Amino acid sequence: MAINRDPVLKRCRSLGIEPAFLGYSKKSKKKPNVSRRKASEYSLQLKEKQKTKFVYGVLEKQFRKYFDMASNKKGVTGENLLQILESRLDNVVFRLGFASTRPQARQLVTHGLFEVNGKKVDIPSYLVKPGDVISVRESKKDYASIKEMAEINKSRVVPKWLEKDLNNLSGKVITLASREDIDIPIEEHLIVELYSK
Repeated sequence: MAINRDPVLKRCRSLGIEPAFLGYSKKSKKKPNVSRRKASEYSLQLKEKQKTKFVYGVLEKQFRKYFDMASNKKGVTGENLLQILESRLDNVVFRLGFASTRPQARQLVTHGLFEVNGKKVDIPSYLVKPGDVISVRESKKDYASIKEMAEINKSRVVPKWLEKDLNNLSGKVITLASREDIDIPIEEHLIVELYSK
């Protein structure tokens, strides 16, 4: 699998996003890269796609698959795309505060620390549905790192489409995320325009 080894803060600066949206508390002291030349329509669209892929940790092939799924669903394609990305298990684990960053959430899921509706799931791209209960597996609840992570992130605001139970180290998907629930500054219409060419 392809892995981007560029420093996170460097990529955040080049894409013009705050590291806080990725779960990193450290702020970049350098200013975002601003070109003196007027950006073309295509470069704006491409940058928006790269930003979205970077935030959610998705590669091109899978991102394209998500776009095709979003365009086949009823509703606004851009909003559907963000809803699908938010429904990924690694993102839900991050949103519930069981991990400080999405890459960390991805690693915890891959190592088999979580279950969905009582069944072990170790696929970060697993898409959750309303009513699904995500919890730390019983055999892993004694892990100090999980308890520590949940404690560190307990002050993080859990989106209203999720319900968190800190005592049982679990969470429930009440409904799928709506556009208002997604706080990341993404202009999804630019991605739709890019893929519609």
